[in-house]
Amino acid sequence: MPGTPAQGPRARRRSLFAPLNEPLRDWNGRRVWIVGASSGIGAALARRLGALGARLALSARREAPLRALLASAAASGLALPLDVADAGAVAAAAARIDREWGGVDLVVWLAGRYVPMRAQDFEPGQARAMLEVNLAGVLNGIDAVVPMLRRQGHGGIALVASVAGYRGLPKSLVYGPTKAAMINLAEALYLDLAPEGLGVWLVSPGFVDTPMTAANDFRMPALVDPEQAAQAIVEGLARGAFEIRFPRRFTAWMQLLRVLPYRAYFAAVRRITGL
Repeated sequence: MPGTPAQGPRARRRSLFAPLNEPLRDWNGRRVWIVGASSGIGAALARRLGALGARLALSARREAPLRALLASAAASGLALPLDVADAGAVAAAAARIDREWGGVDLVVWLAGRYVPMRAQDFEPGQARAMLEVNLAGVLNGIDAVVPMLRRQGHGGIALVASVAGYRGLPKSLVYGPTKAAMINLAEALYLDLAPEGLGVWLVSPGFVDTPMTAANDFRMPALVDPEQAAQAIVEGLARGAFEIRFPRRFTAWMQLLRVLPYRAYFAAVRRITGL
């Protein structure tokens, strides 16, 4: 039940094929904080979870879209505008959730920045901005959220990375490394927190039709819309998966590329992209 401690790994012995996380299926009254909720996947996920009965805390830089989203989702909740690069603002938002709700059941960290970039057009200001949002921002979130989760003894955090973090890709000179760091971070968090009965999820989308991907000037295979992405996340949480990948037909190929030796990998990427 939402708001009650899950029976985590320390409370029961898991079989080899048991879910790595506690499956989340009942959303009625579950307290969910979505960071990066004003558009794209975050907004679609807020609407879906609101329709399923979740209580929503929504964060992004601007307050007006958050309030409009809460109204459209017909959900009770909190609009908590913040800049994820501001550690104090993230901590204050987490403290307000703790104060008003008595804790949180799931944090979904979607906030991210993407600028296509290659070595030939490297721009240090844009690179630092991506590092601040995509990496320093999520560390601010962990600093604010993990102590609350550990104090509760239940709940969890989902980090939204990208298959761009699997291996180096053209036009992903800085974005890809930040997402690779998030993948590694989610894995390390799981090893630390799962024994305490806390959930950690890694969300690895392929191409999703959002304002961020609108900057791409190349064909995006297996492009899905935000509603399809939100549905895939909800289904992955219901399965108790650690990594939630979508769309499957594209991410399966990315998983294959991930294990190729470098000579084969570089040749395959050049052939696929034409770069």
